[in-house]
Amino acid sequence: MKHFFKLKTTSKLLLGSALVVSMWSCKNTKKQVVKNTETNIEEAVKPNIVFIYLDDLGYGDISANGATEISTPNIDNLAKGGVRFTNGYATSATCTPSRYGLLTGVYPWRNKDAQILPGTAPLIINTEQITIPKMLKKQGYQTGIVGKWHLGLGTGEVNWNERVSPGPNEVGFDYSYIMAATQDRVPTVYIKNGHVDGLDPNDPIEVNYMKNFEGEPTGKENPELLSMKWHHGHNNSIVNGIPRIGYMKGGEAAKWSDVDMADHFLNKAQTYVKEHKGAPFFLYYALQQPHVPRTPHPRFVGKSGMGPRGDVILEADWVIGEFIKTLEEENLLENTLIVLSSDNGPVLNDGYYDNAVEKLGKHTPTGGLRGGKYSLFDAGTRVPFLTYWKGIIKPTVSDALVCQIDLLSSLAELTGSDIKTDDSAQIIDAFLGKSKNGRTDLILEAGQKTALRSGNWVLIPPYKGQPINKQVNIELGVSSEYQLYNLKEDFKQQKNQASTSKQKLTEMIETYEKLRGTEKVDIKELELK
Repeated sequence: MKHFFKLKTTSKLLLGSALVVSMWSCKNTKKQVVKNTETNIEEAVKPNIVFIYLDDLGYGDISANGATEISTPNIDNLAKGGVRFTNGYATSATCTPSRYGLLTGVYPWRNKDAQILPGTAPLIINTEQITIPKMLKKQGYQTGIVGKWHLGLGTGEVNWNERVSPGPNEVGFDYSYIMAATQDRVPTVYIKNGHVDGLDPNDPIEVNYMKNFEGEPTGKENPELLSMKWHHGHNNSIVNGIPRIGYMKGGEAAKWSDVDMADHFLNKAQTYVKEHKGAPFFLYYALQQPHVPRTPHPRFVGKSGMGPRGDVILEADWVIGEFIKTLEEENLLENTLIVLSSDNGPVLNDGYYDNAVEKLGKHTPTGGLRGGKYSLFDAGTRVPFLTYWKGIIKPTVSDALVCQIDLLSSLAELTGSDIKTDDSAQIIDAFLGKSKNGRTDLILEAGQKTALRSGNWVLIPPYKGQPINKQVNIELGVSSEYQLYNLKEDFKQQKNQASTSKQKLTEMIETYEKLRGTEKVDIKELELK
C-alpha cells in the first residue's frame, strides 16, 4: 500500500475556496490532509524532504553515537527525536561514488567513472538516468541542491566563463548552488544554475589539472605565500593562502572565502526553504565539513580543542541547528522528513598539516570501528545515519541494515511514485522507524574493490595491493586471502573467521557472486576437511 493515497471526493459540498487541513492515518502514521472547499477534494500533503549530507564525518564523530570529547547538540537533537541507525551505510568509502549511489539508487561500482573526480571531470550521471530529484519532480516537488557536488560537470573540456552544462539542473534539480568538486580542488568558485557566481567577464577563469599557467604561484614552489602547509598532494594553485589540487587562473572576483563557506551555504539553504515553502520541496544540503582544508569561521577557531577538524565539526553542527530553526520558524518542521548522513568514514591527515592527529586526544572518529575513509573495513562506509520527522517518527535506535542507496525506492514509495531501481531496496518503514527490518545484503565499495555485508557477517574477497594507505595511515582492508567477520561478536573486525567458518564462508561467497555478478571461484578448497 502506498503511504500517500490518491485523491478522494467528499460527500458534502463546502462553501468558499479556503483550504481546510485535517489529519488522517495511513499504516498508523498521521498525515496532513488538505481539503479544497471549492473542488470538494481531499489530498494527502506530501512531506518536504531534506538530505543533510556531511563530508568525511565518521561514525564516532557525533556525541549521539557515543563521542565524549566533542559535543554535537543539534545533530543529537535529531537523533533523540528520530531514528538513529547503528547499521547505516554509505555505498562507498569515498565521496564521488557515495554521492552517485545516493542520488541514483545504483551501486557506484557499476559505473567505472564513479571514482574520486578532478574538478574538470565530465558529469558521470547520465542525463537520461533516474535520480531522486527527477523522481520527486514527477510527484510535484520543487528540487534544489546547495553545497558540494563532485559528480562532474559538462561533457568534456569545460568553459567556466559560459554556462556549464550538463550538471545538477540536467539530472533533476530545479535550483543548484554548488562547488564543482571539493574545497581543496579548483575551481574555487560557486556555481549557480550552471553559471559561475560573481564572475567578472573581463577576468575569465582558466582551469587545468595537468599543467600550471605561466607566472602563477604554487604551493610547491612558493611556500612563503601559504597560510596552510600541505602534507601530500595539495601543492598546486594557491587560493586564500591555501594550496589546492589543480591549477587555476583568473576569476578573482568569483573566488570563495573559505572561512565563510559554511555561513554562505547555510544562507542559500535557508533562502531556498523560505522561497519554496508553499509547495513540497526536496533540498539536498551537502555540507563541506569536515573535509580538508578545514577552515572554521573565526567564531569556531579553537572551540573544540582538537584543532581545525574538531572546530569544523562544531561549525557543521551549528549550521545544522540554524537550518532546523529556519524550518521551525517557517512552520515546516512537522511536515519535513530529514535524513542526515555522511558520504564516507573519517580521515585525519588528508593532505594538510592541521594538527588533526596531534590534537585528537581521546576522541575516536571511527567510534571503534576498523579502518576509515578509503577502507573496505567497516569504518569506511558505516557512518552517522539519522531520520527525523517531528510528530511522525517516534524516537528510537534501530539496528536495521540500511543504506543511502535505498532512499530512492523508499522515498518513491512514500510519495506515491512507482519508480525504483534494482539496487535500491524499498525499506521506507525502516526509515520511518516503524520496522526494525532493513535490507538483508549490501555490497560495499572502496576504490572500486567491493565487499559484502550480509546480516551480521562481512566478507572481504582477496585483492592485490597495499594493506595500508601510508599517507593517511588507514588500513584499507586489502589482503591476499579471504576475510570473514561476524560483526555481532566482533564489531572491530579483529578475528578473521575465514579459516574456521568454512560453511559460512562458502555461503557468503555464493551470495557475493550472485549480487556482484562476478565469475565463480573454485570453492572446493574451502570445504571442511
